[in-house]
Amino acid sequence: MKTVDALLKHKIMGLVRSNDQATGQAMAEAMVNAGIRAIEITLTTPGALDIVEKMSQNKELTVGVGTVISKEGVKGAEKAGAKFIVSPNTDTDVIEKTKSLDMVSMPGVATATEVGRALKAGADILKLFPASTYGPAHLRALRDPYPGQLWCPTGGISLGTVDDWFAAGANLIGLGGPLTKGGVGKVSENVTAFLNAVSSASKAG
Repeated sequence: MKTVDALLKHKIMGLVRSNDQATGQAMAEAMVNAGIRAIEITLTTPGALDIVEKMSQNKELTVGVGTVISKEGVKGAEKAGAKFIVSPNTDTDVIEKTKSLDMVSMPGVATATEVGRALKAGADILKLFPASTYGPAHLRALRDPYPGQLWCPTGGISLGTVDDWFAAGANLIGLGGPLTKGGVGKVSENVTAFLNAVSSASKAG
């Protein structure tokens, strides 16, 4: 299955951001054990690429690297086995490098100008970030001048807003803190709640 198709199928991209490698690895494994199949390991996590390399051995997973803000970061992610690159910003050099290495590009965007720049550089999926700052209405408004694009709002999405985001046009959602809130021991419970919410939103749509 192509990377974009896999991301769209799973509808949730789990984000791992931790202050140490062991916790990051444990969080990633807990997410996967609970049902997450698309996972992003952020470069701000110590040993992030080692975690990516290990998780990439599971062929049922679609593994990417997040918080990538340089071409060097893209190259390191590709070497570790990542299939997609996520950024908090719109950096055309990062997007173009990602595409040159045959990976999926998901840059962060917030304005119509950034959307235009990202698409011109070759972005595959647009990450509305931070989602909670702008809200579903902002996504709906951005879709009007740029119809037919793929969207992944990320940052501060709650269980109570899942329906609103998909109704506004989200194709998938990025979840970090909402899945890891309460520590590794709570990950399974959190993931199950969001998987159920997304399933319900998809049926409603």
